[in-house]
Amino acid sequence: MCLAIPAEVVAITDDKQTATVSLEGVRKEISLALLTDVAEGDFVLIHVGYALNKISPEEAERTLALMAELEEVTS
Repeated sequence: MCLAIPAEVVAITDDKQTATVSLEGVRKEISLALLTDVAEGDFVLIHVGYALNKISPEEAERTLALMAELEEVTS
């Protein structure tokens, strides 16, 4: 099973090949090689260090809430 996690883009390099994303204060550099037209403030789904696609802030919030709920149930 694969899992893609939503995160907010907080910075993009000048060459637009990589970005820094933030998820609950944790920042990580990711590749934008699979996407075009990503801007700071966008939410993307990340899998193994690659942004797979853009999603709305509402979808990111719903997904993160479901993941938190799942964590509570399995803990």
